[in-house]
Amino acid sequence: MTSGNPTRPGFAPFGRAALFGLALALGSVGGAQAQTEILNVSYDPTRELYREINAVFAEEWKAKTGETITIRAAHGGSGAQARTVIDGIPADVVTLGIPSDIDAIAKISKKIPADWRSKLPNEGLPYTSTVVFLVRKGNPKAVKDWSDLAKPDVKVITPNPKTSAGGRWNFLAAWGYAYEKEGKDKEKANAFVGSFYKNVPVLDTGARGSTVTFAQRGLGDVLPTWENEAFLVLEEFGKDKFDIVVPPTSIYAEPPVALVDANVDKKGTRKQAEAYLQFLYSDKAQAIFAKHHYRPIKREAAKAEDLALLPEIKLFKIEDVQGSWDDIQKLNFDNGGLFDQLSKAGR
Repeated sequence: MTSGNPTRPGFAPFGRAALFGLALALGSVGGAQAQTEILNVSYDPTRELYREINAVFAEEWKAKTGETITIRAAHGGSGAQARTVIDGIPADVVTLGIPSDIDAIAKISKKIPADWRSKLPNEGLPYTSTVVFLVRKGNPKAVKDWSDLAKPDVKVITPNPKTSAGGRWNFLAAWGYAYEKEGKDKEKANAFVGSFYKNVPVLDTGARGSTVTFAQRGLGDVLPTWENEAFLVLEEFGKDKFDIVVPPTSIYAEPPVALVDANVDKKGTRKQAEAYLQFLYSDKAQAIFAKHHYRPIKREAAKAEDLALLPEIKLFKIEDVQGSWDDIQKLNFDNGGLFDQLSKAGR
């Protein structure tokens, strides 16, 4: 497998999505003479979601306070986005793809408190997600479950777990599936993940890059991906080109949000940034999450037709198997972890 990212300046991966180009695209919502501006540093597949969230929040904030607010959004691979915050990008809030990325900001830069998960409802999770399979129309390789992704004739497109939360969720979902299937044998689970990565021809830096590789460049037989990203491909390209396969078992994916305390105090934007994060738990925002195929924590706020597209799946939490997120990160993705071991073994 090789690393790569097909996105580049001037290249719009999906015809109608202007922000699908650069890995760190910045967008804004609000008037040019805004009194306040906040920056949301987010992970790759949330571009469409936060475009709507930001517009609705800005309108509501204006009506409530009289203040015009601009919300800028930066998108990219979740791990790479965490690094930009550590390195100094002035994020007011982070809405990343996996808890370990916010933990990294807290540990390395101290810009976020270590107990960030206790600062917001539901441990900082305004919604959840899972991993499903996107396949080519008719499912020519008959992909039905995780075991099919390790077959020699199946090419799998997945992002690099070093830089992408989606890549890490795919890795952990495959490992957790095999661990349960193989009678809780960790070595057999490791071997299965090795077989999985033998089938990966290219590792993009983020989930959106992998989507472009699969849907536009035509590489691969199956794309294990965020649920919302799979639906987006159907909406962009039409249901006559791709199918979504829902595996019987998948992972409980946790994309958390947090306030970047050090930055908001320096910028004087704590009040606005806190209100923005609280808005994500409102009925209005919860309905928007479901509309964009994320799983809201307040299902009663969503439209029935949106919930109907999010089928019941047997989900497992990787923490129940591998321990804390600190343990999960060290075991699998830190330098010398399982992913590096598999890569060095030529898998």
